[in-house]
Amino acid sequence: LKDKTLPNGLHLRRVSVPFGVIGMVYEARPNVTFDVFSLCFKSGNACVLKGGKDAQASCETGVSLIKDVLRQHDIDPSAVELLPFTHEATGEMLTAVGYIDLCIPRGGKRLIQFVRDNAKVPVIETGAGVVHCYFDQDGDLDMGRRIILNAKTRRPSVCNALDCIIIHSSRLSDLPQLVAPLSEKGVVLHADERAYQALQGHYPINPTSMQATSLLTLVTPDKADETWGAEWLSLQAGVKTVDSLDEALDHIAQYGSGHSESIVTNNKAAAATFEAMVDAACVYVNAPTSFTDGAQFGLGAEIGISTQKLGA
Repeated sequence: LKDKTLPNGLHLRRVSVPFGVIGMVYEARPNVTFDVFSLCFKSGNACVLKGGKDAQASCETGVSLIKDVLRQHDIDPSAVELLPFTHEATGEMLTAVGYIDLCIPRGGKRLIQFVRDNAKVPVIETGAGVVHCYFDQDGDLDMGRRIILNAKTRRPSVCNALDCIIIHSSRLSDLPQLVAPLSEKGVVLHADERAYQALQGHYPINPTSMQATSLLTLVTPDKADETWGAEWLSLQAGVKTVDSLDEALDHIAQYGSGHSESIVTNNKAAAATFEAMVDAACVYVNAPTSFTDGAQFGLGAEIGISTQKLGA
């Protein structure tokens, strides 16, 4: 990865080496079986998999297929192993010091929290995605429409999908146009009082529609924390009104998960402040958060996005 000779003549080389045995705990997504094995195999790591019980048959079939192919090529089939689908097996993996070199949880907030609280082996924490897009007072309306539509509806069930639109109060008159494309996709908006008033009668596009009431809800004070802190993983989003960039940054700091955050603005100073102050793995200016993906970045496949501050 790096090669240089110091002035004193010492020759240094940085070489990439495998971790060793990677343990992966994941939920009911059997495709992760193939994703994890292929990445580990190509990078020289063995892997121990612990899938979700709901996908037991698919995971077992997948690992059986992988082992068959490994045997055909005279490769040790123990390069991949599948643990029993029990909570006890998860506990064994997390405390297998000397056997598991690294554990990666792939799933929702509860799973990640459980792994973090119980692991005695090193863990790469892949954070849940509570993702925001701030439409600034100097945001371009057409650009904002396209960015918000893409970030929310491209793949609603993944961690980089948009969860909350933050809008500057001076642009509330543009809010119906900003979110109009979302109504065509059936996105339910959970709006604070000011945003709700701006959208009432204008969302969805045809307010006489049968869906008119079901696509727009008012966020009452007792529902605020659960709304703003929600990772929807579906065609739903919050709409929060702020009076300044600082207020938007405060909201993101309180409710964001450190995954991906975006600002839509033509103000260079606002963009620079947002980039400097937002604490997230990925920060975007005038681009959708759906780019948070190894393949989209040209880095190849990946397993989750690390939201820790540890170096690579």
